[in-house]
Amino acid sequence: MPDNQCDIPPSRDESSGAGGHVDSPETALVTAAHDGGKFQPNKDGRNGDHAVGYRAELLRAEDIVDPETWAGGLEDKRAIAPRLRVGRDKWFNLLWLLPIGFALLVAAVAVGKGLHNMPAVQAFIQRYPGTHVPSGVVAGIPAWVGWTHFFNLFLMMFIIRSGMQILCDHPRLYFSRNATPGKDEWLRVAKPVPDDPLWTAKDDSVGLPAQLGLPGIRHSIGLARWWHLGVDVVWLLNGAVFYVLLFSTGQWRHIVPTSWDVFPNAASVAIQYLSLHWPTDHTWVAYNSLQLMAYFTTVFIAAPLAVITGLGMSPALSMRLTVISKRLSIQTARSLHFLVLVYFLFFIVTHVTMVFATEALRNLNHMFAARDDNSWVGFAIFTAAMVVVAVGWVAATPFTYRHPRVVQRVGYALIGPLQRLFEYTNPKPGAFTENDISPYFWHNGTYPETVEYKELEKNNFVDWRLRVYGLVEHPTEFSLAELHDLPYHEQITQHFCIQGWSGVAKWGGVSMRTIMDIVKPLPEAKWVVFYSLGPGADGGIYYVAHPIEQMSNHLTMLAYDMNGEPVSYGHGAPLRLRNELQHGFRHVKWLKGIEFVAHYSELGSGYGGYNEDHEFFGRHQTI
Repeated sequence: MPDNQCDIPPSRDESSGAGGHVDSPETALVTAAHDGGKFQPNKDGRNGDHAVGYRAELLRAEDIVDPETWAGGLEDKRAIAPRLRVGRDKWFNLLWLLPIGFALLVAAVAVGKGLHNMPAVQAFIQRYPGTHVPSGVVAGIPAWVGWTHFFNLFLMMFIIRSGMQILCDHPRLYFSRNATPGKDEWLRVAKPVPDDPLWTAKDDSVGLPAQLGLPGIRHSIGLARWWHLGVDVVWLLNGAVFYVLLFSTGQWRHIVPTSWDVFPNAASVAIQYLSLHWPTDHTWVAYNSLQLMAYFTTVFIAAPLAVITGLGMSPALSMRLTVISKRLSIQTARSLHFLVLVYFLFFIVTHVTMVFATEALRNLNHMFAARDDNSWVGFAIFTAAMVVVAVGWVAATPFTYRHPRVVQRVGYALIGPLQRLFEYTNPKPGAFTENDISPYFWHNGTYPETVEYKELEKNNFVDWRLRVYGLVEHPTEFSLAELHDLPYHEQITQHFCIQGWSGVAKWGGVSMRTIMDIVKPLPEAKWVVFYSLGPGADGGIYYVAHPIEQMSNHLTMLAYDMNGEPVSYGHGAPLRLRNELQHGFRHVKWLKGIEFVAHYSELGSGYGGYNEDHEFFGRHQTI
């Protein structure tokens, strides 16, 4: 059996005893009519009864967020203090870093004072006072630096809050591609995963206080992502303006080291700070070397790394650039993205502390008023700016609760074009082998616990049917045995959950190309809707609409096998969708129907899927 993906005629043992080879998909199932002939096509190729039948099982969503009933009324389970793995099974509470850090700072001050009194160190400080003024530098900090600085501050506030919310939706970090709880995680902000075989990633999510996370309610990753990705776009535009002005005006000389003396000068500044004999700064002309290195790192290393690691979590890019993603996995990208966040937080705290601990009025004038004096102008502008930031901070969560559709639409307007662009990437098969298959593959979704499903499961799904209808020439019902009779398709791919976990699995079943060859979609069919036997969190059946172009992709399939065994109950038995361009919540499990439609706006609340309707996700989820 090939280890990447293929379409091959099944033998009896390859298809779990379901039958032999079918000469062609077109003749395999032409107009199968089951259940007493209820599913007969109309003359125009549509099925009247079930075209409205499954739609009638959809539940329209509210356009507000009620924390009491959100996501099916989730328990308000909060995040815990971060725990860092030490060894194999020991966990260190990172809150201990606060007293430890304070003690180390006190000790560092004592050491700094001792060093500062040494003649050799005095000579070193005299030789390297801390500031090197490069040739060609022009004194002054222009107003555009202050404006871009303020916008950066304002936007980062939303990015950081929503980023913490996203982390809490899968409150574990890994460097391994696998996401095995208790084994691969190196940091967590939740309790250990319980010994429950049906524990889901949604069960594992935790919440944050409403004024810390954004929007602050548990499992609100859909809204958090709109805030995070949408504001990211504006932040990048602000950064692009900053970069252009920085290099076109020569202001880059203020934050780019131009001499190797930056290192001894930085060491000198560090000793002076720790000894509390602070250096004399001339920031209007040039930053001291420690500031210079910090600003250079923030602008030219941390910020680009945040973008690169963010893109590294894209399922579309990861499946396209498998040469990179196989070595630098989504989990490595996610962990590095988090560490960049930690750096930004550390930089912000240190930066603000030093601004006020040194010459506060002069510093604020430099940053907010583009002037070099000790007047109160900069402080007044700074105060007004902080009022704007505070209003934005306080208003963001209640605004999101009252107007989640606005957040959804604006977020999509900002990031949607890039998400749609990534849908044109062509995933590469063959990157993973059976040696890469993950030992643990998280469950997710709301399990089907209806009498209908239990009866089907008890009878090994013999009576189950997949109804394919809508804008097609040949509406068809497939039994599981009939699907096994179709040409077998197999692929080993990496699954990307929007919550943050991932896993590699081998999927076997039927290519969607084969299904479309049988039913023959009409030209007006532009979207393909997948209906589940499982419910959504708020009631009504789960569904997702996919663009028909992606159904012809060589890695889009209906899977009834997983890792050489029938798909389990927790992973979507008897049949689930795989579309490797999209995040996992769009891979509908427990399938019962597929409808070809002109547009998804006529289904549910009209946003393209259950989570899009009820939890304000996006229909193009390639990032």
